[in-house]
Amino acid sequence: QVHLVESGGGLVQPGGSLRLSCVVSGMDFSANTMAWYRQRPGKQREVVASVTKLYWTNVDDSVKGRFTITRDNEKNTLYLQMNNLKSEDTAVYYCNTLYGRQDYWGQGTQVTVSS
Repeated sequence: QVHLVESGGGLVQPGGSLRLSCVVSGMDFSANTMAWYRQRPGKQREVVASVTKLYWTNVDDSVKGRFTITRDNEKNTLYLQMNNLKSEDTAVYYCNTLYGRQDYWGQGTQVTVSS
């Protein structure tokens, strides 16, 4: 059974940093594209960044230059380094993968950017 467990969210002031982690089990992590999504208050879930099994990354323009997605295949862990956080980054952040034609999601981790 595939499980994705996020951690690392919290309350941070504008301009601060956080690193999110997503530990994956039950699948061949190294062979799959992984992604981070977020859902801001009152808005639909949106993709933030993704990384393929070949380590190619794609980052949404809204966070480009501030967020970095990485993966550690030995630890089966996906990361999202978030720098220079802004109030509009406040959201629940989710880890995601498509495996066996099924979408898998973590439970989400809350990130709140506020002074």
